[in-house]
Amino acid sequence: MTPPSLTTESAGTARPAPVTDALVTQPVLSWADGAFLRHGQPHRVLSGSLHYFRVHPEQWADRLRRVAALGLNTVDTYVPWNFHERRRGDIRFDGWRDLPRFLRLAEETGLDVIVRPGPYICAEWDNGGLPAWLTGRPGMRPRSSHREFLDEVGRWFDVLIPLVADHQAAHDGPVVAVQIENEYGSYGDDHTYMRWLRDALATRGVRELLFTADGPTPLMLDGGTLPGELAAATFGSRPDQAAGLLRSRRADEPFLCAEFWNGWFDHWGEKHHVRSPSNAADDVDGILAQGGSLSLYMAHGGTNFGLWAGANHDGTALQPTITSYDSDAPVAEHGALTSKFYALRDKLAPHSTRPVPEPPDDPPLLKPATLPVHRGSALPAALRSVSTPVHAANPLSFEELGQASGLVLYTAHPVVPPGTHEVTVTGLHDRAQVFVDGSLVTVLDRPTASFGVTGTGAAIQLDLLVENQGRINYGPLLGQGKGILGGVRVERRLVHGWSMYPLPLDEWTAEELTRAGKAAESADSRGIATARLHVDEPADTFLSLPGFGKGFVWVNDTLLGRYWDVGPQTTLYLPRPLLRTGDNLLTILELDRFGHHVDLVDAPDLGPCEEYIETFD
Repeated sequence: MTPPSLTTESAGTARPAPVTDALVTQPVLSWADGAFLRHGQPHRVLSGSLHYFRVHPEQWADRLRRVAALGLNTVDTYVPWNFHERRRGDIRFDGWRDLPRFLRLAEETGLDVIVRPGPYICAEWDNGGLPAWLTGRPGMRPRSSHREFLDEVGRWFDVLIPLVADHQAAHDGPVVAVQIENEYGSYGDDHTYMRWLRDALATRGVRELLFTADGPTPLMLDGGTLPGELAAATFGSRPDQAAGLLRSRRADEPFLCAEFWNGWFDHWGEKHHVRSPSNAADDVDGILAQGGSLSLYMAHGGTNFGLWAGANHDGTALQPTITSYDSDAPVAEHGALTSKFYALRDKLAPHSTRPVPEPPDDPPLLKPATLPVHRGSALPAALRSVSTPVHAANPLSFEELGQASGLVLYTAHPVVPPGTHEVTVTGLHDRAQVFVDGSLVTVLDRPTASFGVTGTGAAIQLDLLVENQGRINYGPLLGQGKGILGGVRVERRLVHGWSMYPLPLDEWTAEELTRAGKAAESADSRGIATARLHVDEPADTFLSLPGFGKGFVWVNDTLLGRYWDVGPQTTLYLPRPLLRTGDNLLTILELDRFGHHVDLVDAPDLGPCEEYIETFD
């Protein structure tokens, strides 16, 4: 389908062309007298969030069966733009990105599907799902009617939305509803943008129910809702108040909680957030008592594999999200059924109009084992061996280097006069290990930070290994750049003449991993290490890295994710499909200090717990 035509007026008034498709059918979901109808019959949407991009494709069918056994009749998923189009123009729906296959599996499981295509999704996902190549473009204004942003969204939707539309109930598929943007009222109030998105979905073939979803406050509903489209709410408590507010504004519409937060996500350095099964079940009961429909966020959380975890910002500091997205969901990260599963099932099953499947057994696990670690190359020489440097007068950002995530090694050779002098880094995002003449001197983790260097009047080798710890996924800092965005000074004098080594860790091949591990002298406290795991029959397991500090783990040639001894999680989930019968290679890039072995354990350790319930206070 051709993209929506834009008017010749300013971007603020740009809108898609009207619908010309002759095929217009009635949505499967409708409503009357404040209640949902499905094919004209009374219906409750009993949904749960399950993100295909956080679950290995070979486990999609299993996790969908577990969601159905929870007593749900619907599954919902976001679609992260950056996951499908890492580089502009290279849009992929194969392998892990095979959304049509996920939709078909949901249908085979007997589930309806709600698709939430964004283009912004939040989801604690890197950059809220927006591609770094897009938000890093100078002058870009995401999530608005800025013409350049609309042009790119239109191009992406030209591919995505017809694919979703082909799987609608109108075409005998499982998709019964599509969300317009995501919690937009928490971000802005550009209703021209929201109307453009609504029309962009319709012109590309969406015929099923459209809805918006926002926090249950007047401020958020004012910014994010659209006249004529169902207004849903997202919340974790006080369902009676949310229902009252929505009904005071939309008396004829059904009460839909598009995200009921029965758990919560975690940041590095904080505690593991949990919510008691009884407390979550009580509020589910409260939604149902209001005659409401709901979607559990999350029904199954999954994992932020690779470097896809996002970050928040509390106004003072970055809050990077951990690798696990277990989220204290009723179906645990590795598929186990929790006590919360059964507490919620007891509330949901009586309201189901379909037979509720029996709960399946928990997935099998490998036996615990200890694997010795063999050290390879040291930092930063190992990293230089797998990167071609880019030279410039000033330090370049990740975006200027065409890199979304991972590390960049910045190297310069400033002359430092005799004595101790202050070196200041400005615009640092997010963390830098500083080496002077090969020795680690400090670690910086603030946007502006300083350290002292003792000079002799000769040039020094100054290396800054900068880590992107996850792009901000929520709030006004969405799209913020990574790397060194300002400059580096010795006292008042700027340092020029930089060599930058791009290190997109999640794109490294097995060959590059091997080359990095053998490129330089043996590592002492940090660098590359390996361990070997022999498996007779693959099964799930959890990796524990006692004594290690901070780094990244690959299983064969797949980047499993980050680890960090600040917690809360101390284990990484390793799904069965990433292992093969026989020998498997674990590769570790350690930034701080090595441990002596890697343990396989048969239970996750997500850290000390803290009860958390979102209240919008």
